[in-house]
Amino acid sequence: MLTKTGIPTQADLDSSWPSEEALDKGPVAVFECFQHIPCDPCHAACKFGAVQGFKDINDLPQVIHEKCNGCGACVTRCPGLAIFIVDRTYGETQGVVRLPFEYLPLPEVGEEVDALDREGNVVGVGRAVRVVKDPRLGTPVVWLAVDTTLLRTARNLRLRRGASA
Repeated sequence: MLTKTGIPTQADLDSSWPSEEALDKGPVAVFECFQHIPCDPCHAACKFGAVQGFKDINDLPQVIHEKCNGCGACVTRCPGLAIFIVDRTYGETQGVVRLPFEYLPLPEVGEEVDALDREGNVVGVGRAVRVVKDPRLGTPVVWLAVDTTLLRTARNLRLRRGASA
């Protein structure tokens, strides 16, 4: 499915999802890297040993979610934009998805946006709660607050500026 549509299967997604225990502790990385390609900057970026070393540079990253503190260093270093940080402890009904965002303009803090799934479909409303755009860190990262039911599906955003109601 991935090679035909660019969209991972539910089994792929389930295999990358952190345990309930890891999600209960706070922010944690979700690696949606499913293709065997020569890449390993996530391992070098992780200073906590959460991303295991690669036996072969074409291997898929192996993440020990219990070691991950959700710092997000791996997100900014991933050239495939395949790593996200999810935090379901953000609020009672809202969580945060920290996602790489390479489009301009960037959302403003507090701005409501459309939360999109992996296919670009609108799945709900999100709010940018933080925007990290330090050029030394690489790709800008948007902290998107969404309903906790969207933590597994919200993977991009669309600005609503200029959109008709």
